[in-house]
Amino acid sequence: MSHSTTDTYYLNGNIIRMFSPSAANGGAFSIAEFLTRPGAGAPPNRHPGEAECFYVISGTFEFVVNGVAHSVGPGGFVRVPDGHPHKFTNTGTSDATMLVINAPGTVHDRFFAEAGDTLPSGTRDFPASTTPPDIDRLRGIAERCGIEFVASA
Repeated sequence: MSHSTTDTYYLNGNIIRMFSPSAANGGAFSIAEFLTRPGAGAPPNRHPGEAECFYVISGTFEFVVNGVAHSVGPGGFVRVPDGHPHKFTNTGTSDATMLVINAPGTVHDRFFAEAGDTLPSGTRDFPASTTPPDIDRLRGIAERCGIEFVASA
């Protein structure tokens, strides 16, 4: 992993492109696009002090928020209140895309930059070979950034 200047990262089956980081919005919010492989997503987590919203563009995701599962397709919107446990998974058979909005966004901006593998800006091709994520490393980065991995969403 390198930390060159880019807006695009690979993490756990997701290509994440930061369209508008928090710093570009006066620290109020960030907007990222996620391109997610089938079966991939984000583990159960929570982040007090940062709300999150998801807008599905293509494919089908399952979101679990506070223990309640929602299957969401194109045009669907899911809001995760500040600090509530949640996770998501691409439940389809092809890559799926969504926009992710975080407020204020600084937690996620920092986490993706530290935890993700950098890709050339705008990359939409998944890396040819990937290794399973180092959960202990990710947990340490998450904790430094204000994200807590939890047992269930």
